[in-house]
Amino acid sequence: MFADKTISFIGAGTMGEAMIRGLLSQKIVKPDQIMAADPWVERIDELQNKYSINGTTDNRAAAEAGQIVVLSIKPQTLPYVLPDLRGHLRRQDLLLSIVAGAPIKKLADGTAHAAVVRAMPNTPAQIGQGISVWTGTQEVSDEHKKQAQAVLGSFGKEIFVDQEDYLDMATALSGSGPGYAFLMMEALIDAGVHLGFSRRIAEELVFQTMVGSVMYARQSGKHVADLRNQVTSPGGTTAAALYHMEKGGLRTVISRGIWAAYQRSIELGQGQSDKGPE
Repeated sequence: MFADKTISFIGAGTMGEAMIRGLLSQKIVKPDQIMAADPWVERIDELQNKYSINGTTDNRAAAEAGQIVVLSIKPQTLPYVLPDLRGHLRRQDLLLSIVAGAPIKKLADGTAHAAVVRAMPNTPAQIGQGISVWTGTQEVSDEHKKQAQAVLGSFGKEIFVDQEDYLDMATALSGSGPGYAFLMMEALIDAGVHLGFSRRIAEELVFQTMVGSVMYARQSGKHVADLRNQVTSPGGTTAAALYHMEKGGLRTVISRGIWAAYQRSIELGQGQSDKGPE
């Protein structure tokens, strides 16, 4: 699938490096099959020393070198980078974007390229535990899809959807999801410290509870509501805690927050990047 092919990364930040690390650790490609482009020479030197890959500060050169071109830049730099790629992608090449809020049409029009995959990963990709939701244009061939699956699957799980609308939904649920999980963990840890635990012990209790609960939910095959009921004895401690959480509107707050993230993702895709929080 990747024999005699080069994967070029336009942007070599945190997520770009996570993808590079995943591709190499799973031996999907060899180091000399990866080209990373970044405006900072120091960053390129760092990645070359760490992974023995090829590097450049020239986006055009990277695009021309790769048959799979991964766009892994921040959304605000997109207007400056897309012109660099225009005219430097061959018809048979695949453009794979993980740029948050960047719709396929903007990517295709900006690069004058038809075979485009848009994906939404999340930050646990940095340890190979991410999940990516992705879709592509009609010009994305079956071979392109296999390539996209391999690249995105190198740092976690991947799910293909047939409508781009799902990407904004995924941005709100799984893309931003780690932020919600970290906030919940932070609140639980702070509550544990308030009770009298040291922060170290509170963190260990919360982290293992979260990890164990996720693994248990996956392996049990039961609905999470059933699992919650199992640990909620009538008149017990869990029931008391959940009563106050529900009374405080926890479900509603979470639902509204995710809806706000979804709406914001749509706004970013429409170019409304200057709107501040309400």
